Amino acid sequence: MKESAKTNRQGTEQAPRRALKKGRSAFCFGLLFCLAAAGVRGSENAPFMPFAQWTSLPKRGELRAAAFYQESEAYHIWVGNRYQDITWHKPDGERYGIDITQGFISLDYGLTERWAADLSFGYTTVGWRAFANYGPVGRSYSTDGFMDTSFGVRYKIAGEGEENPTWMPQWAPSLVFRAGAVVPGSFKKSFPFAPGNRSASIQPQLLARKHFGWPGLGAYLDAAFRWNRTTANDQYLLGVGLFQQIKGWELDVGYRRLGSVSGDNIRWTAPDTLYYPRSVREQYDSIEAGFSYTTPRKRIRYGFYSRTIFDGANTDRKFWVGGYVSAPFQLFD
Repeated sequence: MKESAKTNRQGTEQAPRRALKKGRSAFCFGLLFCLAAAGVRGSENAPFMPFAQWTSLPKRGELRAAAFYQESEAYHIWVGNRYQDITWHKPDGERYGIDITQGFISLDYGLTERWAADLSFGYTTVGWRAFANYGPVGRSYSTDGFMDTSFGVRYKIAGEGEENPTWMPQWAPSLVFRAGAVVPGSFKKSFPFAPGNRSASIQPQLLARKHFGWPGLGAYLDAAFRWNRTTANDQYLLGVGLFQQIKGWELDVGYRRLGSVSGDNIRWTAPDTLYYPRSVREQYDSIEAGFSYTTPRKRIRYGFYSRTIFDGANTDRKFWVGGYVSAPFQLFD
């Protein structure tokens, strides 16, 4: 009887602890979701982790926080499929195009060994001088505000070199499915070449990474479809490339494609009239590259990212550069 009472007492004491741990995890996930839901004409610009890095899930109870800074410049646009120079030259020799500057925070929390939740939000601004929609050509016009906010939950289908479901082959890559969404930012939706779609979106996504060949060499895949519920110009995104890991370093290079399955074309009669539709049919092909270093003890990651668009339709020829730092924090056991 004494032993039974002792066992019951231990079970009674452990039950609140288990409930507290579950409650903490639910609170963190709920906080991420609520922040994203509160965040509700332009080019695609939702924040994301490059090179399919979302295939790596944080440990259970771990929060990965990353801070990004990015900027881009463009001196040419595609009006439909027609390539056109929009550079504005000042008498003193300075030149201006379409310029974006932005920063965002990405939070990634491990719910279990196979589930994680992520949230990315930030602030952005864009300016140009080439178009006469708002007044005299040559004056500076801009808009700024919160970026389109992205959030989602991810499920690890398989892990490279891990114990996976029996139906997965032994050579399976790290494979992750993400159920994501995008909520609109706060910049002017009617501003031509605004830094984002400013559309509520649903975005299923599949990410994979696989090592092959010599040590440290591998390939990545990042494929997504975005249902833009506000603007109705649905889009697909595809990123494929290679990475090389050398101790704490990683070098990455790849191809990134954006396509729209519906929408309208840009029309511009230089320099007088620019028609930039709310549901623009944007497409582009680009090369992305970067490198990163992860410290051995605290696993802090410092990275550089760049992307250049070399072909497109109804978009500008952006050249992106930026940097980021990421660090893990173990919140709960």
